[in-house]
Amino acid sequence: MKELLRSTDPVRLSWLAAYLADAGIEALVFDTHTSVLEGSIGAIPRRLMVPEADWERARRLLEEAGESLPHG
Repeated sequence: MKELLRSTDPVRLSWLAAYLADAGIEALVFDTHTSVLEGSIGAIPRRLMVPEADWERARRLLEEAGESLPHG
């Protein structure tokens, strides 16, 4: 798995994961439980991860959808 982005916004992460799933790319959100344990104050970002083989395509799809992604 390879990281696409980090965010403290669970709604954004949910939407991005659904958008990628619609394109046939499995996306997982890592660090959800850690974020919940800290009280959901937004101090610990969650990571949106995809299989390494799908990373370039997922990145391209999200950028075409208007998402600003870190370069990596």
